Parts: sequence; C-alpha cells; structure tokens
Amino acid sequence: MTSKPTFNAAFPYQEDVLALPVTDLSCASDWYCKHFGMEEVQRIASPVPTVVLQRDGTRLGFSVNGGDASQDGAAILVTDIRGLKREFDSGGLKTGDIRTDERDGTTFLVFFVVAPDGLCYYFHEPSNEEKPTTI
Repeated sequence: MTSKPTFNAAFPYQEDVLALPVTDLSCASDWYCKHFGMEEVQRIASPVPTVVLQRDGTRLGFSVNGGDASQDGAAILVTDIRGLKREFDSGGLKTGDIRTDERDGTTFLVFFVVAPDGLCYYFHEPSNEEKPTTI
C-alpha cells in the first residue's frame, strides 16, 4: 500500500509563513490549489488582504502586503519526497532535481520549486540513507 505524500510543517524564509507576498489572491489560491494540492480555508479582507491555504493541516498564507516575492518563500517538511516530486511533475509543475543537503548533522533529501509569483519553496525530508564514514 502506497501512502500519499504529505506536508508536515512549513517554515518561512522571512517573517511569516501566513503572509507570503503576492499581488493577486485569487490567482495565488487557484495556482497553489491546482499545483500543490492545497485547499483554501480562509480569506481575510482587512487589514491586509490575505488567503490561507492548507494541505494535510499545514498552512501557507498569501497576502497583498507589498513584499518582494522573489525574496521570500517557505521550507516545507514533507513525507515521501520522491512521491511528491512525481505528483508535482505529473501535474505539469516544473521542479528542481532531488539532491542531498546536510544541516546540523542531519541529512535531507530536497528539491526546489519557484512559483510563477516568484516565491521559492524548499521541500525537504530527513533521509534514511546512512552517511559515509571516514577512516
């Protein structure tokens, strides 16, 4: 039995994963629902127009707040990163290649997606692969 890849947590590059900068809330909602498999759960008109989306209980928010999308995004912790990449690729989403990163002694499998709005996403999952030992 194969389980569906899941989003487990999201961490902002800048200040707030619930206020990622966009210029059009409806376009953002439509794109992320279609390509990231998210669903819209909240829309706020003021003080700053914002839409909140979620997948597997992990939320991302998009705001018309004047921020520079090319300088922002989120790191999204996932399960089954290879399955997620296949899901995204089969849906026509352009993704980066899977690579291995190491942070704080932990190895991660990762890939990137840059959305049309300029926001960058770092999808990552702890790797079960053994690190090579040196003698």
